[in-house]
Amino acid sequence: MGTSFYRSGANLRFEVSLWAAADKLRSNMDAAEYRHVVLGLIFLKFISDTFEEKLRWLTAKLEEQFAESARLEKAIRKNLRGMGYGS
Repeated sequence: MGTSFYRSGANLRFEVSLWAAADKLRSNMDAAEYRHVVLGLIFLKFISDTFEEKLRWLTAKLEEQFAESARLEKAIRKNLRGMGYGS
C-alpha cells in the first residue's frame, strides 16, 4: 500500500473527520463495547486495503492484455495488407 496516497491533503481531512466521529461514538460507549467498533473498523481497513491491492493487480493485468491484443491486431492488419486485403 502506497503511503503517498494516505498522506494527501484530502485523505488527511477525511481521517480527521473519521477520528472526530470515533470520538463522538466513544464518549457514549463503555470501553468493553467500544472494542467491537474498533475491531470492525480494523476489519474494514483490511478489506479496503485488500480490495485496492486486487484492483491494482487486475488493472495491470488488463493493461497487459490490452497491449497484447493491440500488438496482435497490428500484426493481423499488416499481414492482411500484405495479402492484398484491407486498406
